[in-house]
Amino acid sequence: MRTGWRALAALALALFAMQALGQDRAVVRMEFSNPGQTPARWTLVVYSDGSGHFRTERGRAAAESQEFADSPKPEAPDQNRDIRLSARFAQRVFETARNHRWFNEECESHMKVAFQGWKKLSYAGPEGKGSCEFNYSRDKEIERLGESLEAVAATVLEGARLEKLLLHDRLGLDKEMEYLMSASGDGEVQQLCAIRAILERVAEDPAVMERVRKRAKALLAKPEE
Repeated sequence: MRTGWRALAALALALFAMQALGQDRAVVRMEFSNPGQTPARWTLVVYSDGSGHFRTERGRAAAESQEFADSPKPEAPDQNRDIRLSARFAQRVFETARNHRWFNEECESHMKVAFQGWKKLSYAGPEGKGSCEFNYSRDKEIERLGESLEAVAATVLEGARLEKLLLHDRLGLDKEMEYLMSASGDGEVQQLCAIRAILERVAEDPAVMERVRKRAKALLAKPEE
């Protein structure tokens, strides 16, 4: 009986330590909203070790417009998944947060520019917490961070589309993979490691067209920055 109580006490201490560690874990979060897009809202969470999470909420406006498109792009279902980013990318994210006082400053330019979607950057960790929100920022580093995190979100959504096409429309993978190759070259998508699992499935599936498999292998071979 005494041994059992010791085991329970050790387990309780371990759980308490894990909880305390989690509370001190630094995190950068970006919340995006634009009712004219699908998804209309999404949240991307990045931890300092490169782990993270991505969650979306679909909107109605863009989804309804798909009904009238000549060749509608396959829509990804709502996402709620863990992701893995490169350590170097995560380091840049947290360096930007540090350089900008953990986002305890004005980010919005208040300039008359086209609406691109509201981006809310926030930090929480041992150093404190802070947040700022913007459509467009004069600060190049903040604007670049917003663009990079949007590109990561685009990558995860592309991965979800590939999963859907692999299950229901393998021929549709050809056009989607062609786009992904182009987008990865110009920076519209970043951190392909976030969708490594589906790229590997496409590359190894003998039922997929050979050129699609080759493109998937080429994307897997690209170094992450």
